[in-house]
Amino acid sequence: ENLCKSFSTKNGTVEAARNISFSIEKGEIFGIIGLSGAGKSTLVRCLNLLERPTSGTVRVNGKNLTKLSEKELRKERQNIGMIFQHFYLLMQRTALDNVCFPMEIAGISKKEARKKALEYLKVVGLEEKALSYPSQLSGGQKQRVAIARVLASDPKILLCDEATSAQTTKAILELIKEINRDYGITVVVITHEMSVVQEICNRVAVLESGTLVESGTVEELFRSPKTEAARRLVFSGRTQIQKMEGKRLVRVTFRDKSSFEPVIANLVLTYRTPVNILYADTKNIGGAAEGEMILQLPEIEEVADKMIQYLKDTNMGVEELKSDVG
Repeated sequence: ENLCKSFSTKNGTVEAARNISFSIEKGEIFGIIGLSGAGKSTLVRCLNLLERPTSGTVRVNGKNLTKLSEKELRKERQNIGMIFQHFYLLMQRTALDNVCFPMEIAGISKKEARKKALEYLKVVGLEEKALSYPSQLSGGQKQRVAIARVLASDPKILLCDEATSAQTTKAILELIKEINRDYGITVVVITHEMSVVQEICNRVAVLESGTLVESGTVEELFRSPKTEAARRLVFSGRTQIQKMEGKRLVRVTFRDKSSFEPVIANLVLTYRTPVNILYADTKNIGGAAEGEMILQLPEIEEVADKMIQYLKDTNMGVEELKSDVG
């Protein structure tokens, strides 16, 4: 609630987070997305008070973390697991011993810790690598060990700080979904990649320059981004297109059955005028087929206006774009 975080530097004060407010429901996968420098990592570190906010409050299960003593805060943090992009495994320990480590600190017996560690290595599909050292594991396998290590602490909440990018495969995203489903763990995903949000998140918050500029369901963000920052993120996957030009460009979004209907062909037949498809893609978002096209419409204003209305009447999402959205 109204979370602010500022840092003092040689060049003055840097505001990494400005009046950010949002709520995350129990058991959901919530995405926080923004480009580099948006303030994502600072925000996620404020969620478990690794960074203490300059002002504002952080409530977890009704408790205001900013009001707790250090001892009370340490206890609450036991419910909040965290995984990072760089894994932070102990290189001199096997995968099994890495997973045992937090349990040893918590005072769990060695026998019980090893038993639980093997169970969680099995959950992440690495039971046969229990005695391997990190140097013998691939990037994806190291990430799985890091996830097993976090699960061994029985967290209620899992914070993933850019842990689903870089060397991570789609299989890791599937694993996080399975953990969310099977254990009911609330997951917060910090990322700069729209593809990650589309793959596993229910809802999403968009950050830009330390400010929350937009939030809602992933489907809402994909179909009709309301801010320029959100548009840049939604459109960022179009790496194969260098430049798109035209007087009347529209972005058309469609879902479920409409992804398989010949809407554009019917549009061309109805108005007996060709349209140019500059871009087309279909994505799986929340189990539904969500697609988009960018169309270059005829330059005759009257015909273009009628085509736009036709698309809206067929329940397509329609947004006019600037003449150059490369």
